[in-house]
Amino acid sequence: MNKSIAFVGLLSAASLAVGSAYAQDSYADMENPTGFYAGAGWGRFDLRLRQFRDVAPAVNRITEADDNAWKIFAGYRLAPFFALEAAYIDFGSPGDNFEGTGTRGNYRLDLSGFAPYAIGTIPLGPVELFGKVGYYFYDVDLRVDLDSPGPDIDSSHSGSDLLWGGGLGITILERLHARAEYEQVDIENASDSRAIWLSAAWRF
Repeated sequence: MNKSIAFVGLLSAASLAVGSAYAQDSYADMENPTGFYAGAGWGRFDLRLRQFRDVAPAVNRITEADDNAWKIFAGYRLAPFFALEAAYIDFGSPGDNFEGTGTRGNYRLDLSGFAPYAIGTIPLGPVELFGKVGYYFYDVDLRVDLDSPGPDIDSSHSGSDLLWGGGLGITILERLHARAEYEQVDIENASDSRAIWLSAAWRF
């Protein structure tokens, strides 16, 4: 995780240096080199759950699960190479089977919440490389259905963990910005979870 944070920090620092050099020439004729933007995205969330919280049986094997995800976001570009962003992210309801000590069953996990980000961008004309780091404040609802005798389990809790990632963006028609991105989500008991996003935003 430390290497990942260092990479995002390095990209952000590089974007400040490169962006400053490009800003005067590449963005001189743009209508909106800074300012407010808003958009939405669709993606795929890959849950890498290691163990259940608040579930008594020791779990020997949990298969990976994935589901569709979506988000809405808004932000402000303080410069062509740096922005602050806030997003509401719903990672869907991934679920699958599991095996435990003396039992087996299936689970479904609902995960959604709010995330503020800092985004560093290297502008290359209409194409942009970017890195982002943020913090995810989320709610988790877990449903576990056991095959063995005994009550099924419902568990809910809230948490906050790191998100980081990066990707490629392109701006068309001066104001419509599309981007593809990869994002790592260090949520509790599932720190290797990740998402791939396609999103679009309008730069006002």
